[in-house]
Amino acid sequence: MKAFTKYFVIVCLVAACFVVVPAASADDWNRKTVMTFSAPFEVPGVGAQVLPAGTYVFKILDSTSNRHIVQIFNQEENHVFTTILAIPNYRLQPTDKTVLTFKERGEGQPEAIRAWFYPGRQWGEEFVYSKPKALALAKVANEPILYTPTEVATIDDLRTAPIEAVKPTGEVVSVAEVVQAPPMDTPTKTLPNTASYLPLLALAGIISLAGAAATKFSS
Repeated sequence: MKAFTKYFVIVCLVAACFVVVPAASADDWNRKTVMTFSAPFEVPGVGAQVLPAGTYVFKILDSTSNRHIVQIFNQEENHVFTTILAIPNYRLQPTDKTVLTFKERGEGQPEAIRAWFYPGRQWGEEFVYSKPKALALAKVANEPILYTPTEVATIDDLRTAPIEAVKPTGEVVSVAEVVQAPPMDTPTKTLPNTASYLPLLALAGIISLAGAAATKFSS
């Protein structure tokens, strides 16, 4: 009987080695997203430029308080093209795919990225431009665009830069005219996770039974 008890405990411990316990995903934490563009596109931030068609990696560098910092890398992730200031923007329904929106530009000009929504999240990243660029985009899109009135040259600058919005007329307006806040009576929704803690709970139950069996049969 003691042999049976030892065997039962060993089986339980081996089973523990094969139970998948959910852990924080690096991709989910920094929202790493690989995107391929078929045409050139404009990006703001430290290193603002027009990037050629190709494959790029988007990541969250910093997501403290009410502002986020986004970086765009090359496909190999060994070069940062730009570091962008963004603030959270809300959407009613999350999607299971990445959504990237653009601001319209004049004919023949590259589109400018506006917002990036990670799969399964209602909060996206609304990108902030320099004031001259934001005003130009506002005139084409005929709607307010986020901007920072200060020069940004470092990541620390992005963390402290003020954020405003400018209308096509040049009038400065509240950021709330661009960024949507969540409804007061609507709880934040996320898509279901593919993993759960049920396997961990089941494992705990099995180990408890093993311990009880060991105590019973050894007495």
